Amino acid sequence: MKKEKNYDFRVRLDQVHKPDILDDNTVRHQGEISVDAGWAIAPAADAGQLVQSAAEDLRDYFLISMKLPLKITPGGNSGIVLELMPELPSPGSFRISVESGRITIAGRDPRGVRFGCIRLEDIFNLRGAPFIEKSSWLSERQITPRLVHSGRGIEDYPDEHLNAILHAGFDGIVIFIRDIDRTNVGYMDINAVIERAEKFGLSTILFSYLPSFKHPDDPDAEAFFDNIYGRIFRHYPKAGGLMMSPESSEFPSRDPASTGKTWRESTVDGISDPRPSPGWWPCEDYPRWLKRVRDAVRKVNPEALIIFNTYNWGWAPEADRRRFLEALPEDIIIQITFELFEEIRREGVICRIMDYSISADKPGFYFTSEAKNAWELGIPLLATSNTAGMTWDFGCIPYVPVPQQWIRRFKVLDYARRQWGVSRYYENHHYGWWPSVITELAKWYFQSPQADIDNLLRQLAERRSGGRASSHLLRAWDLWSEAIGYYVPSNEDQYGPFRVGPAYPLIFHPNITRTMSGKEIAFPTAPEAHFGNSIIKTMYQPFENAGQTPGAIRCPVELKSLHRMLKLWRRGIAAMEKALALTPEPRRGEIETELNLGRFIANCIITGINTKKWWILNTALTTSNSVEKSLRLLSEIETLAIKEIENALATIPLVEVDSRLGWEPSMEYVCDRWHLEWKVKQVRTMLDGEVSVYRTMLNLK
Repeated sequence: MKKEKNYDFRVRLDQVHKPDILDDNTVRHQGEISVDAGWAIAPAADAGQLVQSAAEDLRDYFLISMKLPLKITPGGNSGIVLELMPELPSPGSFRISVESGRITIAGRDPRGVRFGCIRLEDIFNLRGAPFIEKSSWLSERQITPRLVHSGRGIEDYPDEHLNAILHAGFDGIVIFIRDIDRTNVGYMDINAVIERAEKFGLSTILFSYLPSFKHPDDPDAEAFFDNIYGRIFRHYPKAGGLMMSPESSEFPSRDPASTGKTWRESTVDGISDPRPSPGWWPCEDYPRWLKRVRDAVRKVNPEALIIFNTYNWGWAPEADRRRFLEALPEDIIIQITFELFEEIRREGVICRIMDYSISADKPGFYFTSEAKNAWELGIPLLATSNTAGMTWDFGCIPYVPVPQQWIRRFKVLDYARRQWGVSRYYENHHYGWWPSVITELAKWYFQSPQADIDNLLRQLAERRSGGRASSHLLRAWDLWSEAIGYYVPSNEDQYGPFRVGPAYPLIFHPNITRTMSGKEIAFPTAPEAHFGNSIIKTMYQPFENAGQTPGAIRCPVELKSLHRMLKLWRRGIAAMEKALALTPEPRRGEIETELNLGRFIANCIITGINTKKWWILNTALTTSNSVEKSLRLLSEIETLAIKEIENALATIPLVEVDSRLGWEPSMEYVCDRWHLEWKVKQVRTMLDGEVSVYRTMLNLK
């Protein structure tokens, strides 16, 4: 693999049509037709610019991926004919009809035509040749919208990336908004992005960071909310909707069960108020606040989606959450997160999933109870599904390569669609998305006719590895999918060693200081990064929660679990190495990249294990009252630090050949070569300084 500079991954990310798809060994089956250089692409003469753009994109696909220079002949009635069929059942639906000498892609609307063209590409990609069976079928989107943030960076949406988003199966993008043309990364011409996205058939949802700390019963409330939300939708008439999260939509609630203040201000004389702030409790007046928002938006745009996330109080008793839903005004979509607060039991120890994680293949009680209650009350639902393939399990990788685990989640989500009408997805948060086997599986599964997803995985493995190596590739994925079940999704791990991987520092706990300062280190991040180091906790310690066992009891059990995970993960790496050895040269690139990703993840697990051991040793050291025991502990600390230095150094070659590793949109680079060398320097400085001084202190006579 060739070395990459930082951000080189963007070129690979936005390469929609791959040049290495065609397989010259593919044989046409009986009943299949073949597209050849004599064919043309024929958009209906009156179909409009969006259909013409779909034709141009399809021509590009055939030239790059199938090595066929097809012409575009508007109004033609043979070849690949693109036309509108308004009588089709739902927006975005399409029908593909295949007969000798002609493939017809008919969409209910221009988006449907574009989706149909992409499905034709998918069929040829899976086949490895421009062969397709004579048949006719209707396709409808089972999930819409399928919303994602940019995989290039916060609010980074050039045309080539919008096209990549569309080809990955998504149909909407999300933009964080703080005010007119103000996002979380500064100024942006949001209308220009909305217009360009529309040309690709993508809707745009605005994720609210709009300050609106106002009680809905105040006399001036109507004017206040109109000046914020009405003004936004007057300025962005083509925006598809508004997403709101309680933690960024706090208001001065008068519910005595809450503080009525923002979480930063919920103190009295410096003493924390034990009640939750309004962003973390289903306040009795929150529905009235939402009605003010809804009315302000609806007055301007009656069609806009209004989405409200209840995950911040997913921990609350079901009765309180149900009461909130019963008072909810009409025409608001409730957003629920698949895995949050799911309980994990290991050896009598309880841990809860506190943030996004694919370690869970079944939903938490919050998801199922909220979905059931909303369905009974006739409230539409949207799931934070993370089905773009990324979670917070490993904070700076492109996707989690555990397809069998993802398939298990997909099947449960499909049940939720059929049982409770969960038919809209928010598929990634700001950590982005990446085209992978996960996005391929989701694209085929979340539209009709629904693919046999287990068989599809086998087909994708064969296509990626050239056939002979597919059993080893499937075995690697299977082992990794088993391993992820042993992951530890605690706050201290997801905001600590697993967030930045082997670049995570090791801080010596004894506080040797003349200034009486704290021990937390400010992790170095780029000044322009959206969150930067604010979501990285470098002083590792358990973050306790009322719903789980205390950290000191959890930690030894979690260590065992991570050791099991690492053992399985390494077996998966060995299987992936066998797959690579058997994969023919033209197809080795994807396998090499995924093997490199697997090795990086293994090193992240090692850092997670070492960090837990570090905490145990340092905690024992700071409470030891024996010089002899302290010296022994100090020697173990030194040995562990050296091992973690070696792990960081071993990670450098991995990140140098894949610039997407070690990067995350809201933090920017946190585990590239520079950060790994910084970590090595930090640990060595600690060993030569604080640890050495502490040894001297122990030997004082």
